[in-house]
Amino acid sequence: MGNARLDDVIRGRISKRELIKEFGQLYSEKLGINLRSGRSEEVFKWFLASVLLGAPIRESSAMKTYTVLSSAGIISPEAILKAGWDTLVFHLDNGGYTRYDFKTADKLLEMARNLNEKWAGDLNRIHMVSKNQSELESNIKALAKGIGETTLNIFLREMYGIWNVKPKHSKFALLAAKHFGVKLSKKFNPRLEIALMKIGRELLRKTKS
Repeated sequence: MGNARLDDVIRGRISKRELIKEFGQLYSEKLGINLRSGRSEEVFKWFLASVLLGAPIRESSAMKTYTVLSSAGIISPEAILKAGWDTLVFHLDNGGYTRYDFKTADKLLEMARNLNEKWAGDLNRIHMVSKNQSELESNIKALAKGIGETTLNIFLREMYGIWNVKPKHSKFALLAAKHFGVKLSKKFNPRLEIALMKIGRELLRKTKS
C-alpha cells in the first residue's frame, strides 16, 4: 500500500465501494483457493492457510509458506501426516516460517491427526454436527493446541456465506470503521472487513510512528 494512497484513504478520500475494490480481495482468492465451492478439500486448504496466518508473523511470510506447502502437495490432512515433522519443518523454513517452524509442524500434525480420527478428515462435518457457533468454535479449537481466536476469526471471516456463521469484527476493522464513520451492518461483508482491517492496521501504525 503506497504512502500517498494511504494518506488519501486515511483522510477519507475514498468511498466504501472503492475501499472494497482497492483493498477487499479475499485471502483465499489470493491463494487460489476455490472456497466458494464449499468442497471439503478447499475448506481444508483455507483452514491450513488460516493456521499459518494466525501466527504472529509477517503476513507475506505466511502467504508464501502456504504457497510452498501447496507446491509440495501438502494441502490435505493425509499429505501432512505422510510428510511428517522433518519435511514440514523444511518447507516451513523455505516459506520464511523459521521462528515458528518446530511449533507449527507440531500443530499441523496434531490438527491433521485429530481431524482424521474424529471428523473423517472433513471440516464440513464439524460444521454439520455442531449445534451452534459456540460449539463449532470449540470443536475447531480442539483440533490442536495453539489454534486460538486469531486463527478462528481469520478462518470464519471468509467462511461467511458458505457456513452458517457470524464472524467477529477485528479490532483493526473497528478502528478503521470509526475513523471513516462507516456503519457496520448486521450482514457481515468479508470484503469490507478485510479492507477495513488492512486500513486499520496501517492507521494504527501511522499514529504510533
